[in-house]
Amino acid sequence: MRTEWRYAILAAIVASMMAVTACGSKTNNQAGGTATPTPAATPAPASTPAATPTPAASAPPPAAGGTTTTVNAESIVKANCISCHGDTLDGRGAANKNLQKVGAKLSKDQIANQINNGGNGMPGFKGKLKPEEVTAVADWLAAKK
Repeated sequence: MRTEWRYAILAAIVASMMAVTACGSKTNNQAGGTATPTPAATPAPASTPAATPTPAASAPPPAAGGTTTTVNAESIVKANCISCHGDTLDGRGAANKNLQKVGAKLSKDQIANQINNGGNGMPGFKGKLKPEEVTAVADWLAAKK
């Protein structure tokens, strides 16, 4: 086997391991034992999840001469979060990663802080998501009660 192929295979293995580690589970160290949203899985609920609130949230009004853009929170979640939180936000078996009723546990500001800074096994998305995208996702998740 050629040396270049060996390095390519080794790089692919390391990248895969890093991706899996980023979605790993850590225990929750918050007082009161409330789960902090983190990208990964939770036990599947016995019943079908309730319908989700409106999936789109608007960005703040544009500056003079600007245009208004609508940010679709559900699209952002599908593109960035379902690999760890699951496509139904059930957390894929990990209770601390279940986002189906996260709005009943955390405020919009707490959710936005978690998205931006990460923690408890979740990577931060500050710099990866635009501020209006974080706001839209935090609004959307805060409505899940």
